[in-house]
This record gives sequence, structure tokens and C-alpha cells, in this order.
Amino acid sequence: MGTTALGEIKGSHPLVYDNFSRLADGEGHLRRIMELDRYWEHVRREPPGDVVLDGTELPAGVRVEGDYDLFYAGGTLGLLHAAVMAERYGHRLLLVDRHVSARSTRDWNISRPELETLVETGVFTPEEIDSVIVRRYRTGWVEFFAEESRRKRLYIDNVLDCAVDADRLLGIAKRRVLDEKGCRVLDRTAFTRCYRFADHVVVETLSGNGERRFFRARVLVDVMGVLSPVAMQLNGGRPQTHVCPTVGTVASGFANADYETGEILVSTEHAEVSPGSGRQLIWEGFPAAGDEYITYLFFYDAIDSNNDKSLLGLFETYFRKLPAYKAPGEGFRIHRPVFGIIPAYYHDGFTRTRTIADDNILLFGDAASLGSPLTFCGFGSMVRNLPRLTERLDRALGRGELSRGHLETISAYEPNVASMANLMKYMCYDPGTDAPEFVNELMNEVMIVLDGLPPRYREAMFRDEMRFEELVAVLLKVAARYPKVLKATVEKLGAGGTVSFVKNLAGWAFSSTR
Repeated sequence: MGTTALGEIKGSHPLVYDNFSRLADGEGHLRRIMELDRYWEHVRREPPGDVVLDGTELPAGVRVEGDYDLFYAGGTLGLLHAAVMAERYGHRLLLVDRHVSARSTRDWNISRPELETLVETGVFTPEEIDSVIVRRYRTGWVEFFAEESRRKRLYIDNVLDCAVDADRLLGIAKRRVLDEKGCRVLDRTAFTRCYRFADHVVVETLSGNGERRFFRARVLVDVMGVLSPVAMQLNGGRPQTHVCPTVGTVASGFANADYETGEILVSTEHAEVSPGSGRQLIWEGFPAAGDEYITYLFFYDAIDSNNDKSLLGLFETYFRKLPAYKAPGEGFRIHRPVFGIIPAYYHDGFTRTRTIADDNILLFGDAASLGSPLTFCGFGSMVRNLPRLTERLDRALGRGELSRGHLETISAYEPNVASMANLMKYMCYDPGTDAPEFVNELMNEVMIVLDGLPPRYREAMFRDEMRFEELVAVLLKVAARYPKVLKATVEKLGAGGTVSFVKNLAGWAFSSTR
């Protein structure tokens, strides 16, 4: 009998082994985690080979199937986009997923007004959207560790206050796709490479049983997340500059869970420091369906830091530290793990600098890495920009404007989000420049400043909706209260990074979306 994934980690990650062994499909979940952790090998040592090839390299004599408008590689967030393109705009499309489409490794939180964007597409009904909300909590708060006299718990309403059943929402989108004539979904079918011609691409796939197939489409839509080999190739093997490894569980039976309140960002200790590395661990806690409660542990980090950023290692830390954050009670039970690598990209310029398109190829979601990793991640970015992303792609298809220059204008890039992403750098603990208490000290000062401003400031900051003048006001007040942030800016960002921050702000100040 072959070695199981659980067997491989029994000695190295005993807490993960113990907890996952009790799950109905602990082996399957662990294999997905190990698959995601291959990302670190790609960005550090061995990028995957080129997967976007010239059409002349298409093997002779292969049978090319279909004639689709769109080929979607990835069946999570991509399903929301595909549903609108199929039902509202009538495009023929094929969607493949290497696992099973409409199943997510994370659950999602968002506010109800933000979900209204899905209704505005005309593809989802208000009743359907309400049906995927499994819990609405009354308020939320943010609190960073510090001595009692310096600690500020900031209460925030209307931020991430709806827990969404991700699989149920994606299931509705999948049915919309399958209901349209000429649209298909293939599960357990992986993208392997594409061959680019003058007016279309041929996409090669590999099914779970080893069958290779080739499909023709006008545009390849890459929604393969951080593991996207297309994004890796188009961005020179460095598709992200920062990441937020995230792990957690959906569980029930906590002794101290408040089901009326969301804990949006919480730290319970100063940075965890080891020789040459260190990280500021942060928790989240959200009420979910029934007696279920979701807890996450994560940290922000530069892609090239020395920290162990593996999800497997972070899960071991999660199980070790969980009782200090949320104490399991007598009836404690884990229903399933949740995990992911939330990507971020630092744009060194006045506008978007990351490559998100090529001729007949377009990247969305985490493959594009245009969302903010602070609180408003890939799901929120896709929902907020869905009408614009679908309308513009429909127009490009109608006009035959499918070159890189045209397609790269169809993006979720927002100048305010790009500028806010700079703030993430202050939450990336750096043992070379920061005292262990730096992140907590700074964030407590930010919370104190926000508490003294009208509520719209805190709501806008944690929904990534701040206006330019609002962010400037917050930055100036924080600098006045905590002058050390000015020295930290130069140390953490460096001269070049500080100039880039100014460029981002200038680009936002003069943009049409200010």
C-alpha cells in the first residue's frame, strides 16, 4: 500500500496530522494544501516551463474540438464571470477545472450592498443572493495586541458582515453556464498549455484519466489563481511581490465565540521572531451557518523573505496557537479546513505595471493579482468589478479587439486599491528594521486616528473604498501621533519604494476614479 500524505507528515507536523486524521476527507484536503505549497518552489527555485506557445508548435494531426468564444481555465471565481458572459451576453464558452468546479477552499465575507452588484448583472436574483448569506453579524471590530493603556478596539459596521456560502453561490453560477446552449463545464480537467494563432488560441487540456484534448477559442480567460503558469510566464517568473498565506477551519463548539460580532483583524501577541526571519501573525473570526464559526490565521510578507510561508507549516502553528485565541469547548469539532495564498502585487509606477493580458489571453482574479490583500481580496474585487469586466470583454469580442493592448484595458485595477496596498508593507514584519512590537504599535495608532474620525473613514478603509483626500488625512494624523512611522517608511520601503509610493498616490490623485 502506498504512502499517504497524512503518513508523510505524521512526524514533521503532528498537530496537522492529528486534526486532519479526524476529518472525513483529511487526506484529500491535505493533498490540496500540498498542491498549493508547490507555489513556493515555482517562485523561489524552478518556474514552470512556458505554457503559451506559438501556433506553429501545435502538434501535427491533433483533433481540435469546438469553436468557443471563451475558454475559462479555473472554476472558482471564474464561474461568476462566465455566468454573466454566457447568460447575459450569449457567448459560447467552455470552462475547465483541474478539480471540481464550484468548490472553494475558502469561504467568503462581504457586505450586503456589495453583493447587490451581482443582482445588477441581471444573472442573479435578490432571492438567490439572500439564500447564499448564511449569517449576518451585528458589528465587527479590529484590535491589535498592546498593553491595555495603548490598545484600541475599533468597532466597524457594514464591513465583511455577511458570511457567504461560497459553494452555493458558485453552484448557482455553474447552473447558469450549463443552462445556456453551447456552454460546457469539464471537471477534473487541467489546463496544460495553449497555442496562439492570429485570431484564436488552441488550448491543450489533460483529464484525470490521462486523456489529452485540444479546444479552439477566441480568448483564453485565465482564472487559475496563484498557481497560474500563464501568469508566471507573462510576468517573468515573478507574478506577485507580496503574499498573505492564510489557513483556518470551519468548526463548532468554541467556548468563547460571539455569533453577533465579526473579528476582522486581531493580533494576540507581538511578532514571532527567529534568527533571520519573523512574522506578525493575525487572526480573523467570523460567525457562519448555524453553530459554525470560521477562524483564520495569516500574515503578510514579501515574496522573497526568509520566512517559512508554507500553508502546511502555518497550519501547524494555527493548531498550536488556536486555544489562546478561541478556546475549544467540550463539543469542539472541525468540519473542514479553509486555506489559500492571497496574492498581492506592488505597482512601481503611476498606474498598473503588472502584466495581465497578452494577445487572445486575459487574466482575472488571483491570477491577475490586482486585489488588495488587506481585507478586500479576490472575491470582493471580482464582485465589485464584475459588470465592468464582463461588459468590456463582450465589447472587445464584438469588435474583434483581442490584442494585448485592447485586452489589458479590461482589468480590475483600481488606483485606490493599488495605493492602499502600500499599507500592507507596514504590516510585513521585517526583523532587519522592526522591533517585535512595531506592527502592533503602528496599527493601534491607526485605529486611534480612525476612531476620532467619522465612521465612513473606517468603513471605507476596510472596504477599500477610501477617497484620495481621506487617505491623506489619515496618513497625516497617524504621522503626527506616531512620528516613528516616517523613519519606518524610509527603512521599510527604501528610497526607491518611497518614490514608488508617491507615484501610486499621484496616479490616484490624477485618475478619473479619485
